[in-house]
Amino acid sequence: MRNLKSEILRLLKEDEEFRYAVAGLIGLEEILKRLDRHEAQLIKLREDMNRLREDMNRGFKRYDEELIRLREDMNKLREDMNKGFRRYDEELARLREDMNRGFELLRRHIDALGARWGLLAEESFRAGMVGIVERYFGGRVERWTHYDEEGFVFGFPSLVEVDMVISDKEHILVEIKSSVSRADVYEFWKMGQLYERIRGVKPRLAIVSPFVREEAKKLAKELGIDVYTSL
Repeated sequence: MRNLKSEILRLLKEDEEFRYAVAGLIGLEEILKRLDRHEAQLIKLREDMNRLREDMNRGFKRYDEELIRLREDMNKLREDMNKGFRRYDEELARLREDMNRGFELLRRHIDALGARWGLLAEESFRAGMVGIVERYFGGRVERWTHYDEEGFVFGFPSLVEVDMVISDKEHILVEIKSSVSRADVYEFWKMGQLYERIRGVKPRLAIVSPFVREEAKKLAKELGIDVYTSL
């Protein structure tokens, strides 16, 4: 009996046909077949889930790769934009410097032109004054120059030059300028004092200019200087 039991158990384990025959005899054949089908379905379901997991993993991997590429593209775009902005700022700074240099050069040209025009106007008026005084009033127009060693006029040693009209023993010092400030009036008054010290003759002082500042007019009046101006 022991050998028979062992043989039956072995056949149940190893022989499928014998197992189903025995199951059929005891009413378990249909149950075993269903269990086998369920097991096959479970295996297939597991395989499908494994494939789905693999597909999802591949999808996530592609998504991560796309996300990395998108991040890299955005970083590159940001770098390009920053470089562009830096170039723009540099170009704008250079343009501002060029404009400032241009304005400074223009200002210098205007100043130089104004100074040159003022000097030309002074020389033209001086030449006309010489002709009128000498022709119609019998006076003599000279250019008085003196080296002021002690710096009496300007505060330091310098050459002093001023127009001088001599008529009927009267000496008139004339300052002809395109514009006159308070400092110009004071320096001209000092020239008159220096002339009196050197020549021993107190001169009359006269300023001729198309533009004399108000404070210059007030000082000239206080110092007894005649002012001839259109303004």
